[in-house]
Amino acid sequence: MPASQLRVDAELVRGLLHAQQPQLADQPLVEVGDGWVNHVFRLGREFAVRLPRRQEAAVLMAKEQQWLPMLTAGLPTATSVPVYCGAPQEPYPYPWSISAWYDGLDVSLQPRGRNLGLAAPLAEFLNAFHTPAPPDYPRNPAVGGPLASRDAAVQERLHAGMVPRAARVGELWAEAVAVPGWNSDPVWLHGDLHPANLIAGNGTLQAVIDFGDLTAGDPAADLASAWLVFEPAGRRAFRSALGPRYDADPYLWLRARGWALCMASNLLAAAPNHPGLYLVGSETLMEILTDDLSWL
Repeated sequence: MPASQLRVDAELVRGLLHAQQPQLADQPLVEVGDGWVNHVFRLGREFAVRLPRRQEAAVLMAKEQQWLPMLTAGLPTATSVPVYCGAPQEPYPYPWSISAWYDGLDVSLQPRGRNLGLAAPLAEFLNAFHTPAPPDYPRNPAVGGPLASRDAAVQERLHAGMVPRAARVGELWAEAVAVPGWNSDPVWLHGDLHPANLIAGNGTLQAVIDFGDLTAGDPAADLASAWLVFEPAGRRAFRSALGPRYDADPYLWLRARGWALCMASNLLAAAPNHPGLYLVGSETLMEILTDDLSWL
């Protein structure tokens, strides 16, 4: 995990709140996460405070603050859209946000067999979110473009021994890279739609969170969640709930499987610091290797 570039603790967060959101500053404040991108504190019962760990992450936070309020208005699914956009202030030099707190369970922490109920609401979210993006959409060097742009990174992981059954994975990856790419206008993408960025509650999808990789391009990148999140029954339900909107592209799901391979290999490479995400990567790889695509 990249090191945080400055110390972030409850005292610092409390100071930011007193200066910029004093009506919330006296609510209970508890650190609940120190992720790859953000420090996360729970504020009272209703809010989460998210603060970038380093300059690169601050760019992602600024992107969320700029675009998410517009993109999430009217969505059928709750998100981590900022309800307050914090500004840099000494001694904290980055933008930060307050968003809603969701009491549900991080989907990466529950067995895949329980994810079937997420298939329809996740498809509903993507059908609503995958709208045409304007020319000035935020570019992302890792997501949204052709799969071939990730070939060097995937090949490095395969040759470094990070990925089990590397020979077969390499064959599936080569198949995905070889098919024609997305030939329509770019659509908005979450960009990192793995289980840890989904919150489940009462057997359904409660929220989609962490839009730091927000960009636009080939929807196949988000449809990789078919393997990242679901078992075979869930994939069938997910595909059915998406409806016919992507049927015109016969290569869409081969590219989506390629994106799932790319993301799974990245999660496997994160093993030393994120054992939970390593498990997601391992399970995703197994889903890919045993899937004959008969559900399409």
